[in-house]
Amino acid sequence: MRGRVLAVAAALTASLALSGCDRGGHTDLGLALSTMNNPFFVGIKEGAQAEAAARGLKINITDAQNDPTQQINQLETFTSQNVKAAVINPVDSDAAVPAVGVANRADVPVISIDRGVNGGKVGTTIASDNVAGGRLAAKTLAEALGGKGEVAFLEGQPGTSAARERGKGFEEGIKAYPGIRVVARQPADFDRAKGMDVMANMLQAHRGIGGVFAANDEMALGASKALGSASGGRVKVVAFDGTPDGVRAVRDGSLTATVAQQPRLLGKQAVEWAVRAAEGRPLPREVKVPVVLVTRDNAARFAD
Repeated sequence: MRGRVLAVAAALTASLALSGCDRGGHTDLGLALSTMNNPFFVGIKEGAQAEAAARGLKINITDAQNDPTQQINQLETFTSQNVKAAVINPVDSDAAVPAVGVANRADVPVISIDRGVNGGKVGTTIASDNVAGGRLAAKTLAEALGGKGEVAFLEGQPGTSAARERGKGFEEGIKAYPGIRVVARQPADFDRAKGMDVMANMLQAHRGIGGVFAANDEMALGASKALGSASGGRVKVVAFDGTPDGVRAVRDGSLTATVAQQPRLLGKQAVEWAVRAAEGRPLPREVKVPVVLVTRDNAARFAD
């Protein structure tokens, strides 16, 4: 009994220390985002900011501009600010290992968000259920095509767990439809302009493409531009993320559907789990956030 009382007292002390009002200019939490040039990551930022403000915490949110070396510098900044926990959204799951190592050596607990880290000590990874989302995208695209036809797959940024997991789910799901053939697949780095260029090249080589799965909304919107008036009509396009631009495109019919993540919820949970990590509480290896399918029938519910 005495041990339990001491443990509770220690947790309360850690919590009070984390939420103290006057920290001499120090920062409570750090969040290193891979990029803010993407509405999805802006949503994560907004969710984290709102939750930190609700808890009276100071959070430093940084933008690596898709440069993994910047994330190393940003984790060094966090440790110099005496953060109690750090959250990293890796530019690359392998290249993020040295950044995590910076925090590990400073005894700062780390959690990752949206993408995993392939090394170092990470308390938990908070991410959408990307494999389930990939399967849902495959099912949606195949059914929109009546179970047959040629499709193209625009992959995300190589080296990220999100790209790998969405691809895994899509591949697993599409196997259930033997009449569907994936005739082209290529990374477009989660980028709209690259999505347009890759889609244009695919159409030159495969004029019979009737469906497209893009592993995020930005690539899908680029592909849609390359497809022109065929997008969402003759060529079915299924995306992933559920960003405001993606949902609007579903509403206007240029995208067939998008598998929506919940970025603000991801950001909120990042702060919640970072606080638990700072308090030394046990963490699960993974926290999966559900995805939902947005179609023209229900898109109004997701309007920004």
